[in-house]
Amino acid sequence: MADLTALTQEARAEVAAATDGAALESARVRWLGKKGILTEQLKELGRLPATERPAAGARINEAKAELSEAIEARRALLERADIEAKLTAGRIDVTLPGRGAEPGGLHPVTRARLRIETLFRRAGFDVASGPEIEDDFHNFEALNIPKNHPARALHDTFYFPDGRLLRTHTSPVQIRSLLERGAPLAIIAPGRVYRCDSDMTHSPMFHQLEGLVVGEHVSFANMKAALHGFLQAFFERDLAMRLRPSYFPFTEPSAEVDMSCVFCGGAGCRTCKQTGWLEISGCGMVHPNVLKASGVDPERFTGYAFGAGIDRLAMLRYGVNDLRLFFENDLRFLRQFRAFSS
Repeated sequence: MADLTALTQEARAEVAAATDGAALESARVRWLGKKGILTEQLKELGRLPATERPAAGARINEAKAELSEAIEARRALLERADIEAKLTAGRIDVTLPGRGAEPGGLHPVTRARLRIETLFRRAGFDVASGPEIEDDFHNFEALNIPKNHPARALHDTFYFPDGRLLRTHTSPVQIRSLLERGAPLAIIAPGRVYRCDSDMTHSPMFHQLEGLVVGEHVSFANMKAALHGFLQAFFERDLAMRLRPSYFPFTEPSAEVDMSCVFCGGAGCRTCKQTGWLEISGCGMVHPNVLKASGVDPERFTGYAFGAGIDRLAMLRYGVNDLRLFFENDLRFLRQFRAFSS
């Protein structure tokens, strides 16, 4: 016990001399491990008279506690020094002139959106926009979506505590445009939308295109011609297109739009699941209830609407097989699109 003070001083000196984590751990094991020097001191208590054992044990435990604190303090100091060394090594002098600068390029989704806007502007459409945080009226009620519709559920929609929500489609822009401008009207509404979904073909945030035409004598045939013309112009090739009956609360009648597969030309491949067709859009004639909610007389005006995913259009145009690649910001992936003119 007479040597306890000297041993403690020696241990502290060894801890202070440790220059890295390995040396510090070695010192900890040497002094505080199961067979450490200070631990062995506790085993010697049995040789002392019974009256001296409590005080001696307390002194040894106190010495061990002090040494443990010294080790932890030294470890924290070494970790900070290691972090500072790494930061110093990676430091960049932002005042130096640039070296090896490369020209940037547009993101593939941005390229697709700009191409879409250009094509529809040439066809006489205006490009409209609206808020990404919407209310129930514009996002659901005015679009004739029932109170019990699955799209309103928490598993599909991001809600705020005050009842507002992140828009699930850009269709609210159609309602706002009709309320502000009235009919006749021809717009597209590209923009970000949000839904609770995420996998290789779905993202919680994605980009959607909505189109709306309202006027006198607007027909289903007008819609079919506009969509077919757009798809052929966007993909720059002759494409077959078909409409399949479907259901959407905001259109009646409604249809799904399929186009011939851009990869196999309709012969059948893995992408189109050997059918030769790719589902590309939903569309239909605007429901009279939607026109009424927007202040438009359904007895005088008719209209058509359509919606498509811009990300999916970009995937098909550029041959991308995983939607998540668009959002990972991998420069090796993004550099590939510099060669595309649009």
